[in-house]
Amino acid sequence: MNKLKLNETPIRTSRNFHINNIKLEDVELPEVIGKFENMTIIGQSSKIKTNQACCPIDINYGLKKEMTEQVKEKANQKLHCYLNSKTEKELQINFQFDENNLNLVDDIEIIAEENTRATVIVKYETKDKVACYHNGIIRTNIKKGAKINLVLINLMNITSQHFISLDNQIAEDADLSYTMIDFGGKNSVTNYYSNLFGSNAKNGLYTIYLGRENQLFDLNYIGELRGANSKMDMEIQGALKDFAKKHFKGTIDFKKGCKKAKGNENESCMLLSDTARSIALPMLLCSEEEVEGNHSSSAGKIDEKEQFYLMSRGFTQKEAMKLMVRARFNKILEKIKNEELKQLILRKIDERLD
Repeated sequence: MNKLKLNETPIRTSRNFHINNIKLEDVELPEVIGKFENMTIIGQSSKIKTNQACCPIDINYGLKKEMTEQVKEKANQKLHCYLNSKTEKELQINFQFDENNLNLVDDIEIIAEENTRATVIVKYETKDKVACYHNGIIRTNIKKGAKINLVLINLMNITSQHFISLDNQIAEDADLSYTMIDFGGKNSVTNYYSNLFGSNAKNGLYTIYLGRENQLFDLNYIGELRGANSKMDMEIQGALKDFAKKHFKGTIDFKKGCKKAKGNENESCMLLSDTARSIALPMLLCSEEEVEGNHSSSAGKIDEKEQFYLMSRGFTQKEAMKLMVRARFNKILEKIKNEELKQLILRKIDERLD
């Protein structure tokens, strides 16, 4: 089987780091996609048009041309989400995989008109233990003064494949807050791109990942700041146990014209076993003056003193570990205002740490 090479970094680094891309040997893209009918919409469903032709897909990066072409030609779910000043309640789109809905190729377009305030949740979840396949593209166009919260939740099982490309265009005074919960997939590969072209444009990207057994996470996050006083924050918190692996590639690129722009990226990984592996590559690129950029990355085992303290208060070793992981994730989880959804995520954290 040929290797599937995905998720190229915008700038090549030393091959010795083994992080310029990801090569998968155990994945074959399905030629026949079939139907996917197990989708539900909660909230103002009138805001979402299903199976409607979206704008032609034209994304800056994506996972790979072959993956983008699959969405263009074979998408079995096309959603056009139109948000305006009358959008008040939260919108939730749920995709549930089962033995009758094995393959999902989705094209989701979200347009937020000027000064809109809205929350959109997209959730992928497997009902059965069957191996499923997901390849999707979510595009957002956040217009002047809009403030949008977007929550993306991956709860697929660990025998499935999860591939997603996210492309964002953020205008003047617009603010996009993106929260990602990434737990599922034998291979979970994400390409995230934001173009902050407007002055005072803001993008916050907040991710939690949790890996076990032989899961692999490959996260390629790219932010290009073009507008004056634009700002991007990346905060990524993760934990890995068993033989799980993670590659994080974070790039903040200060383009010409973005004077007084700010960019911050922080990625931290808790290693819950001696066999878990974490590789990180935070990058700052700059072609403008008077900008501020910060980056950091860390990986390490659980603090034994903290764990001992909790155990001295009556918790078992496993309970203490769960508390420490949840404490690390809590700041990002607080960004999810849907309490029912938050409780579901907490239950999934406990299940994956058992």
